[in-house]
Amino acid sequence: MAETHRLPFDLPEAESELVAGFNTEYGGMRFGYFFLGEYLGLTLIAVLTALLYLGGWHGPWLPGWIWLLIKTAAVIFVFFWLRATLPRPRYDQLMALGWKVLLPLALFNVLATALAAALWRLA
Repeated sequence: MAETHRLPFDLPEAESELVAGFNTEYGGMRFGYFFLGEYLGLTLIAVLTALLYLGGWHGPWLPGWIWLLIKTAAVIFVFFWLRATLPRPRYDQLMALGWKVLLPLALFNVLATALAAALWRLA
């Protein structure tokens, strides 16, 4: 979700970004193209999430492309929902989450997967 560069992970640093610099600098079609690019990136990440983690186009009753659209729409809904409900973290809070929580979880996941693969090979 942080790859979409949307709230709550846009993390402004400069004063011009605190007043939404693109909102004050762009107008008309440039503003429209900016947000078209933002939403196309969001849609691309939602499609990739549906393909890689939610089973892609597989589903029980409907044709595959409809299942992919449903799953993509669900992921986009979750993105919008989290954007509306989560507060924007400070830089230090996001770094602390990454280094103190997510990195140890990732290392534990690698070790657990290696252990499970080694035990599976023995069985």
